[in-house]
Amino acid sequence: MANGQWYPPEWPDRIRALADGDLTPVAPRRAATVMLLKDAEAGPAVHMLRRRVSMAFAGGAYAYPGGGVDPRDEHPIRWTGPTRAWWARRLGVDEAAAQAIVCAAVRETYEEAGVLLAGPTEDSVVGDTTGEDWEADRAALVARDVSFAEFLDRRGLVLRSDLLGAWTRWITPEFEPRRYDTWFFVAALPQGQRTRNASTEADRTVWIKPAGAAASYDKGELLMMPPTIATLRQLIPYDSAAQALAAAPDRDLAPVLAQARLEDGEIVLSWPGHDEFTKHIPTGGASA
Repeated sequence: MANGQWYPPEWPDRIRALADGDLTPVAPRRAATVMLLKDAEAGPAVHMLRRRVSMAFAGGAYAYPGGGVDPRDEHPIRWTGPTRAWWARRLGVDEAAAQAIVCAAVRETYEEAGVLLAGPTEDSVVGDTTGEDWEADRAALVARDVSFAEFLDRRGLVLRSDLLGAWTRWITPEFEPRRYDTWFFVAALPQGQRTRNASTEADRTVWIKPAGAAASYDKGELLMMPPTIATLRQLIPYDSAAQALAAAPDRDLAPVLAQARLEDGEIVLSWPGHDEFTKHIPTGGASA
Protein backbone atom coordinates (compact mmCIF):
# COMPACT_ATOMS: atom_id res chain seq x y z
CA MET A 1 0.00 0.00 0.00
CA ALA A 2 1.66 3.18 -1.20
CA ASN A 3 -0.58 5.43 0.88
CA GLY A 4 -3.10 5.07 3.66
CA GLN A 5 -6.19 4.41 1.54
CA TRP A 6 -8.50 1.93 3.25
CA TYR A 7 -9.21 -0.85 0.78
CA PRO A 8 -11.05 -4.01 1.92
CA PRO A 9 -9.78 -7.24 0.31
CA GLU A 10 -13.33 -8.38 -0.43
CA TRP A 11 -14.12 -5.40 -2.67
CA PRO A 12 -13.00 -6.96 -6.00
CA ASP A 13 -15.27 -9.99 -5.49
CA ARG A 14 -18.18 -7.78 -4.50
CA ILE A 15 -17.62 -5.49 -7.49
CA ARG A 16 -17.63 -8.49 -9.84
CA ALA A 17 -20.81 -9.80 -8.21
CA LEU A 18 -22.48 -6.42 -8.71
CA ALA A 19 -21.38 -6.29 -12.35
CA ASP A 20 -22.68 -9.84 -12.94
CA GLY A 21 -26.05 -9.06 -11.40
CA ASP A 22 -25.44 -11.36 -8.44
CA LEU A 23 -25.40 -8.56 -5.87
CA THR A 24 -28.31 -6.25 -5.15
CA PRO A 25 -27.27 -2.90 -3.66
CA VAL A 26 -28.76 -2.10 -0.27
CA ALA A 27 -30.38 1.29 0.25
CA PRO A 28 -28.01 3.76 1.94
CA ARG A 29 -28.91 5.01 5.40
CA ARG A 30 -28.79 8.76 6.06
CA ALA A 31 -25.84 9.82 8.21
CA ALA A 32 -23.90 12.89 9.29
CA THR A 33 -20.32 13.54 10.35
CA VAL A 34 -18.66 16.69 11.67
CA MET A 35 -15.19 18.08 11.06
CA LEU A 36 -14.68 19.86 14.36
CA LEU A 37 -12.09 22.64 14.06
CA LYS A 38 -10.14 24.72 16.55
CA ASP A 39 -7.67 27.48 15.81
CA ALA A 40 -3.99 26.81 16.41
CA GLU A 41 -0.74 28.32 15.20
CA ALA A 42 -0.58 28.55 11.41
CA GLY A 43 -4.13 27.43 10.82
CA PRO A 44 -6.86 25.28 12.31
CA ALA A 45 -6.58 21.71 13.62
CA VAL A 46 -9.31 19.12 13.14
CA HIS A 47 -10.53 16.57 15.67
CA MET A 48 -10.18 12.96 14.48
CA LEU A 49 -10.72 9.58 16.06
CA ARG A 50 -9.19 6.23 15.17
CA ARG A 51 -11.63 3.37 14.75
CA ARG A 52 -10.73 0.34 16.83
CA VAL A 53 -8.56 -2.08 14.90
CA SER A 54 -10.90 -4.91 15.88
CA MET A 55 -13.85 -3.35 14.06
CA ALA A 56 -15.08 -5.16 10.96
CA PHE A 57 -15.61 -1.95 9.00
CA ALA A 58 -12.58 0.32 8.49
CA GLY A 59 -10.78 -0.91 11.59
CA GLY A 60 -7.76 1.28 12.36
CA ALA A 61 -8.92 4.05 10.02
CA TYR A 62 -9.04 7.69 11.10
CA ALA A 63 -12.40 9.45 10.81
CA TYR A 64 -14.50 12.25 12.28
CA PRO A 65 -17.28 11.98 14.88
CA GLY A 66 -20.50 10.94 13.21
CA GLY A 67 -23.08 8.26 12.66
CA GLY A 68 -26.46 7.33 11.32
CA VAL A 69 -29.70 9.24 11.71
CA ASP A 70 -31.95 8.12 14.59
CA PRO A 71 -35.62 8.04 13.46
CA ARG A 72 -36.38 10.27 16.47
CA ASP A 73 -34.11 12.95 15.00
CA GLU A 74 -37.19 13.95 12.95
CA HIS A 75 -39.29 14.59 16.07
CA PRO A 76 -40.09 18.19 17.12
CA ILE A 77 -36.99 19.74 18.66
CA ARG A 78 -35.86 23.04 20.19
CA TRP A 79 -34.10 24.71 17.26
CA THR A 80 -32.45 27.96 16.29
CA GLY A 81 -30.40 29.16 13.33
CA PRO A 82 -31.35 28.71 9.68
CA THR A 83 -34.85 27.29 9.30
CA ARG A 84 -35.64 23.70 8.39
CA ALA A 85 -36.77 24.99 4.98
CA TRP A 86 -33.37 26.63 4.46
CA TRP A 87 -31.57 23.44 5.43
CA ALA A 88 -33.84 21.40 3.17
CA ARG A 89 -32.79 23.54 0.21
CA ARG A 90 -29.14 23.38 1.21
CA LEU A 91 -29.04 19.61 1.72
CA GLY A 92 -31.34 18.73 -1.18
CA VAL A 93 -33.91 16.85 0.93
CA ASP A 94 -37.31 17.51 2.49
CA GLU A 95 -37.65 19.45 5.75
CA ALA A 96 -38.07 16.39 7.97
CA ALA A 97 -34.94 14.79 6.54
CA ALA A 98 -33.02 18.08 6.79
CA GLN A 99 -33.83 18.40 10.48
CA ALA A 100 -32.87 14.75 11.07
CA ILE A 101 -29.50 15.14 9.33
CA VAL A 102 -28.61 18.34 11.19
CA CYS A 103 -29.82 16.85 14.47
CA ALA A 104 -27.73 13.71 13.84
CA ALA A 105 -24.65 15.85 13.22
CA VAL A 106 -25.06 17.69 16.55
CA ARG A 107 -26.09 14.59 18.49
CA GLU A 108 -23.26 12.40 17.20
CA THR A 109 -20.69 15.11 17.92
CA TYR A 110 -21.86 15.13 21.52
CA GLU A 111 -22.06 11.34 21.76
CA GLU A 112 -18.61 10.69 20.28
CA ALA A 113 -16.60 13.78 21.20
CA GLY A 114 -18.43 15.26 24.18
CA VAL A 115 -18.91 18.56 22.33
CA LEU A 116 -22.40 20.07 22.28
CA LEU A 117 -23.49 22.61 19.67
CA ALA A 118 -26.41 23.89 21.72
CA GLY A 119 -27.12 26.64 24.21
CA PRO A 120 -29.74 28.08 26.55
CA THR A 121 -30.47 30.89 24.08
CA GLU A 122 -30.17 31.41 20.35
CA ASP A 123 -26.89 33.32 20.74
CA SER A 124 -25.17 31.32 23.49
CA VAL A 125 -23.45 27.94 23.78
CA VAL A 126 -23.04 25.70 26.81
CA GLY A 127 -19.61 25.63 28.45
CA ASP A 128 -17.84 22.64 30.01
CA THR A 129 -19.81 19.42 29.45
CA THR A 130 -17.53 16.97 31.24
CA GLY A 131 -19.32 16.60 34.60
CA GLU A 132 -20.91 13.40 35.84
CA ASP A 133 -24.44 14.63 35.12
CA TRP A 134 -23.48 15.46 31.56
CA GLU A 135 -21.86 12.06 31.16
CA ALA A 136 -25.02 10.35 32.39
CA ASP A 137 -27.05 12.22 29.78
CA ARG A 138 -24.54 11.40 27.06
CA ALA A 139 -24.62 7.70 27.97
CA ALA A 140 -28.43 7.74 27.85
CA LEU A 141 -28.27 9.22 24.34
CA VAL A 142 -25.79 6.59 23.18
CA ALA A 143 -28.02 3.84 24.60
CA ARG A 144 -31.02 5.47 22.87
CA ASP A 145 -32.79 5.65 26.23
CA VAL A 146 -33.66 9.26 25.43
CA SER A 147 -33.97 11.16 22.18
CA PHE A 148 -31.88 14.24 21.47
CA ALA A 149 -35.05 16.35 21.62
CA GLU A 150 -35.85 15.00 25.09
CA PHE A 151 -32.28 15.67 26.22
CA LEU A 152 -32.46 19.30 25.05
CA ASP A 153 -35.87 19.78 26.64
CA ARG A 154 -34.66 18.52 30.00
CA ARG A 155 -31.61 20.77 29.84
CA GLY A 156 -33.51 23.81 28.58
CA LEU A 157 -31.27 24.04 25.51
CA VAL A 158 -31.78 24.80 21.83
CA LEU A 159 -29.92 23.16 18.95
CA ARG A 160 -27.67 25.75 17.27
CA SER A 161 -27.94 24.85 13.59
CA ASP A 162 -26.12 28.08 12.75
CA LEU A 163 -22.91 26.62 14.20
CA LEU A 164 -22.76 24.05 11.39
CA GLY A 165 -21.70 24.48 7.79
CA ALA A 166 -22.61 21.80 5.23
CA TRP A 167 -19.41 20.84 3.42
CA THR A 168 -19.81 17.81 1.16
CA ARG A 169 -21.83 14.63 0.64
CA TRP A 170 -20.57 11.10 -0.02
CA ILE A 171 -22.55 7.90 -0.61
CA THR A 172 -21.03 4.49 0.21
CA PRO A 173 -20.35 2.46 -2.97
CA GLU A 174 -23.16 0.21 -4.21
CA PHE A 175 -21.13 -2.95 -3.61
CA GLU A 176 -20.71 -2.32 0.13
CA PRO A 177 -23.00 -4.35 2.44
CA ARG A 178 -23.42 -1.38 4.81
CA ARG A 179 -24.14 1.84 2.99
CA TYR A 180 -24.51 5.44 4.16
CA ASP A 181 -25.58 8.65 2.49
CA THR A 182 -23.39 10.94 4.56
CA TRP A 183 -23.42 14.72 4.82
CA PHE A 184 -20.13 16.20 6.09
CA PHE A 185 -20.30 19.39 8.16
CA VAL A 186 -17.73 21.80 9.58
CA ALA A 187 -18.03 23.38 13.03
CA ALA A 188 -15.78 25.30 15.40
CA LEU A 189 -15.08 23.99 18.91
CA PRO A 190 -17.20 26.19 21.23
CA GLN A 191 -15.30 28.24 23.78
CA GLY A 192 -15.07 26.49 27.13
CA GLN A 193 -15.71 23.02 25.73
CA ARG A 194 -13.11 20.34 25.14
CA THR A 195 -13.12 17.10 23.22
CA ARG A 196 -12.57 13.67 24.67
CA ASN A 197 -12.69 10.11 23.41
CA ALA A 198 -16.29 9.32 24.28
CA SER A 199 -16.82 6.79 21.50
CA THR A 200 -16.84 3.06 22.13
CA GLU A 201 -15.79 2.63 18.48
CA ALA A 202 -12.53 4.59 18.84
CA ASP A 203 -9.30 3.72 20.61
CA ARG A 204 -7.70 7.18 20.35
CA THR A 205 -8.43 10.76 19.33
CA VAL A 206 -6.18 13.52 18.05
CA TRP A 207 -6.22 17.19 17.14
CA ILE A 208 -4.23 17.36 13.94
CA LYS A 209 -3.52 19.89 11.20
CA PRO A 210 -5.17 18.84 7.93
CA ALA A 211 -1.89 19.21 6.00
CA GLY A 212 -0.02 17.08 8.54
CA ALA A 213 -2.70 14.39 8.50
CA ALA A 214 -2.69 14.34 4.70
CA ALA A 215 1.11 14.03 4.65
CA SER A 216 0.94 11.09 7.05
CA TYR A 217 -1.71 9.48 4.85
CA ASP A 218 0.49 9.94 1.78
CA LYS A 219 3.32 8.14 3.61
CA GLY A 220 1.02 5.26 4.55
CA GLU A 221 1.22 6.17 8.25
CA LEU A 222 -2.47 7.04 8.73
CA LEU A 223 -5.24 4.86 7.32
CA MET A 224 -8.31 6.68 5.98
CA MET A 225 -11.31 6.13 3.78
CA PRO A 226 -11.55 8.28 0.60
CA PRO A 227 -14.09 10.79 1.99
CA THR A 228 -11.89 11.48 5.02
CA ILE A 229 -8.66 12.23 3.18
CA ALA A 230 -10.56 14.14 0.49
CA THR A 231 -12.14 16.47 3.03
CA LEU A 232 -8.85 16.90 4.89
CA ARG A 233 -7.21 18.12 1.69
CA GLN A 234 -10.13 20.52 1.15
CA LEU A 235 -9.52 22.07 4.59
CA ILE A 236 -5.81 22.80 4.03
CA PRO A 237 -6.23 26.26 2.37
CA TYR A 238 -8.12 27.80 5.30
CA ASP A 239 -6.32 29.90 7.90
CA SER A 240 -8.96 29.64 10.61
CA ALA A 241 -12.05 27.74 11.66
CA ALA A 242 -14.15 30.83 10.93
CA GLN A 243 -12.76 31.03 7.41
CA ALA A 244 -13.69 27.41 6.71
CA LEU A 245 -17.19 27.96 8.10
CA ALA A 246 -17.59 31.07 5.95
CA ALA A 247 -16.72 29.02 2.86
CA ALA A 248 -19.25 26.26 3.58
CA PRO A 249 -22.39 27.86 2.04
CA ASP A 250 -20.73 27.93 -1.38
CA ARG A 251 -19.64 24.28 -1.29
CA ASP A 252 -21.13 21.89 -3.87
CA LEU A 253 -23.20 19.18 -2.16
CA ALA A 254 -23.68 16.98 -5.22
CA PRO A 255 -23.13 13.45 -3.85
CA VAL A 256 -19.91 11.60 -4.58
CA LEU A 257 -20.56 7.94 -5.41
CA ALA A 258 -17.88 5.44 -6.45
CA GLN A 259 -18.21 3.90 -9.92
CA ALA A 260 -16.88 0.53 -11.07
CA ARG A 261 -16.50 -0.38 -14.74
CA LEU A 262 -14.84 -3.10 -16.84
CA GLU A 263 -12.04 -1.78 -19.03
CA ASP A 264 -9.34 -3.74 -20.91
CA GLY A 265 -9.80 -6.86 -18.85
CA GLU A 266 -9.73 -5.15 -15.46
CA ILE A 267 -12.14 -3.47 -13.09
CA VAL A 268 -11.60 0.26 -12.72
CA LEU A 269 -12.92 1.67 -9.45
CA SER A 270 -13.18 5.45 -9.35
CA TRP A 271 -14.70 8.30 -7.39
CA PRO A 272 -15.85 11.09 -9.76
CA GLY A 273 -13.88 14.26 -9.18
CA HIS A 274 -11.29 12.47 -7.03
CA ASP A 275 -8.77 10.83 -9.35
CA GLU A 276 -6.33 9.98 -6.56
CA PHE A 277 -8.58 7.13 -5.36
CA THR A 278 -8.84 5.31 -8.70
CA LYS A 279 -8.06 1.59 -8.41
CA HIS A 280 -7.28 -0.84 -11.26
CA ILE A 281 -8.27 -4.37 -10.29
CA PRO A 282 -7.19 -7.23 -12.59
CA THR A 283 -10.00 -9.67 -13.23
CA GLY A 284 -7.79 -12.26 -11.57
CA GLY A 285 -8.34 -10.54 -8.22
CA ALA A 286 -5.21 -8.58 -7.18
CA SER A 287 -5.50 -4.81 -6.78
CA ALA A 288 -3.08 -2.19 -7.98
